[in-house]
Amino acid sequence: MLRYLIHRALLMIPTLLGVAILVFFMLRLMPGDPVQMMMDGANVSKQVIDAERARLGLDQPIYIQFVKWLGSALTGDFGYSIWTGKPVLHEIAIRLELSLEVAILATILAVALALPLGTLSAIFKDTWIDHTIRVFSIAGLAVPSFWLGMIIILGLLTMFSWIPPLMFTPFMQDPKANLLQLIWPALAVGYRYSAVSTRMMRSSILEVLQEDYIRTARAKGVYERLVISRHALRNALLPVITVIGLEFAFLIGGLVVTEQVFNLNGIGKLFVQAISRGDYTLLQALVLLVSVVFVLVNFVIDMLYAVFDPRIRYR
Repeated sequence: MLRYLIHRALLMIPTLLGVAILVFFMLRLMPGDPVQMMMDGANVSKQVIDAERARLGLDQPIYIQFVKWLGSALTGDFGYSIWTGKPVLHEIAIRLELSLEVAILATILAVALALPLGTLSAIFKDTWIDHTIRVFSIAGLAVPSFWLGMIIILGLLTMFSWIPPLMFTPFMQDPKANLLQLIWPALAVGYRYSAVSTRMMRSSILEVLQEDYIRTARAKGVYERLVISRHALRNALLPVITVIGLEFAFLIGGLVVTEQVFNLNGIGKLFVQAISRGDYTLLQALVLLVSVVFVLVNFVIDMLYAVFDPRIRYR
């Protein structure tokens, strides 16, 4: 196991290095000059623009820019935002807590719905229970999260004359105010999240129930409840864990429209701002952040495989 952990950790290095190279050079192919975009509408001379480009290091050859940026990134220094002039890590840190909380809350809601609903749908296949749960999950796939978010806000305003707070309150500062703001976007996102996981759980349970060891357990007279909980459920969780993990990683930076609906200043909104402003340094760090999250999530998923399936052993 230790050898496998070291091997996987070492594999992360070329993966992240490849992402860094692709992101750095592809961003330079974007149309527009970030310095000119920053000074758009201002009456400045070409000398001022050239001086600003020199200050930011954009006048140097692209390979020198990359070597300097990579060297700084390895020490934890991702530079300064071209647009705001503040450290990139600061711009990300003040928004990361919000995005992480929404992702965690949405994941908790999705798992709490998907596991029991998917299991019930498989156990009572082709009954009214199965049909009801399938309609619930198909609706979750069909309804966009941002539209559901607008319906939630409209419903709260109409029924209770109240809308979620517009200013973000950190959880450690005021847990109640924090949850009152973030539970609603988490619910809007978590519904679709749960729909995907519910359908995956149903399909996986139905497949496992056809296995020989399930028939053997039933032939031995094992209670059906134990057959489901001890034998079927544990083995059916493997593909569901994969879906849950990848959806969680996506939520870190993929809630652009939902954040706009609930007026959340998260990582998704920061992505849009960085792209529209041509903020190279900020975009590079954001893409690397999402890449690190995906790599770590995949690593955790592989570890969970060994926990839930005793047949899997890493060497």
